[in-house]
Amino acid sequence: MTLAAMLDVMPDETPATSATTGDVPAFGWSGYAERVNGRFAMVGFVAVLLIEALSGDTFLHWAGLVP
Repeated sequence: MTLAAMLDVMPDETPATSATTGDVPAFGWSGYAERVNGRFAMVGFVAVLLIEALSGDTFLHWAGLVP
């Protein structure tokens, strides 16, 4: 079997859905993109809380944004 035959994709094949939802991943303002963005925001917020808890200082002061 040739490489071209192995990489051949059916043109009428629908995109795979996410592992956690039935939504098809899409670019732009889609529900899937907003859900992923929200999850990354939650991870970032928890990271800021951990920095503040472990350093004993505010995030803005720890990052050098406030003297």
